[in-house]
Amino acid sequence: MTKIYLNNELVDLSAADEEKRLAAVEVEKLAKKVITDAATARETLKASAKAKLISGEALTEDEVNTIVL
Repeated sequence: MTKIYLNNELVDLSAADEEKRLAAVEVEKLAKKVITDAATARETLKASAKAKLISGEALTEDEVNTIVL
């Protein structure tokens, strides 16, 4: 059983409450991963667009949107 502080008092979580808490933690981890992956993808597109601009290659629509927006 997991213990948490609730109103400055250490209490045991019931099995159902513990499952809810663990599910909420997993949802939060997934949300952070989605945000991190999106930021990484944007930075990758920016780097690709910059390299193409320097070399004179045509940009993809996603690369243009990354630079403009």
